[in-house]
Amino acid sequence: MATKQINKNAEIVFSCSGSTRHNTEMISEEHCVVRVLSGELKVIQSNKTYVFGLGETLLFPRNQLSTLVKSDKDGLPYRAIVVKLTQDVLRAFYEQKKLQATLVSKTDYIIPLSQSPLLDSFFASILPYFDLNYKLPQELSQLKIQEAITVLRSINQDIDNILSDFSEPHKINLVEFMERNYMFNMPIEKFGYLTGRSLTTFKRDFKKAFNTTPQKWITQKRLELARFQITEKKRKPIDVFYEVGFENLSHFSFAFKKQFGKSPTEFVNHNLR
Repeated sequence: MATKQINKNAEIVFSCSGSTRHNTEMISEEHCVVRVLSGELKVIQSNKTYVFGLGETLLFPRNQLSTLVKSDKDGLPYRAIVVKLTQDVLRAFYEQKKLQATLVSKTDYIIPLSQSPLLDSFFASILPYFDLNYKLPQELSQLKIQEAITVLRSINQDIDNILSDFSEPHKINLVEFMERNYMFNMPIEKFGYLTGRSLTTFKRDFKKAFNTTPQKWITQKRLELARFQITEKKRKPIDVFYEVGFENLSHFSFAFKKQFGKSPTEFVNHNLR
């Protein structure tokens, strides 16, 4: 069964993946709080991998890049509740409370949240909403988001520094960013946005830095990473292609052979000799 989402266009979503393994890319323009109800969620970022299971909760800060691997565990499919902390609701919350945060460097990682009865109670109160045969009223949705903000602030004293930061991505070092994040599969426009550049400026700066086009450079880097994973880490092509940024195995195999003269399977067979 394909991934199912209830209240798909709302701020509160029930996500269920009935497949044994389901991969997606995560890049959200809103902060998201995720509670895993069953199954397992692996979050792969440029510098770290996290694994979350039953009853665990995490915060995805907005505009962060992650690959998500959703898997069955203990005979149960991956199921989760996702609450989007929209910028409009966050602005209203902080303006009403007259709260200000001390600005700190933007986080480039997700935030695991400690176990808390407040979190348990919050998510338990949301579950009945998914039995509704109509969209959750906007007023109620906003109240629950405000409740989520209040809970987060009570269990993490540093959370204001993230939730009350409404700035857009500023111009950052393009080379460092691309070297860390080339494996994430997203449009070139999004790479530009996250480095604080328009598409035109991004392409111009990229050409200066790498003396080639973004797409050619990204493809080559992904293939080099895949070869390393296959030859040095002894991993199977089917376990590698998605993590390095390819959408399907056949396209990966074609590009790999074109680049290195041998298919991924031929590299594997050579390693087994």
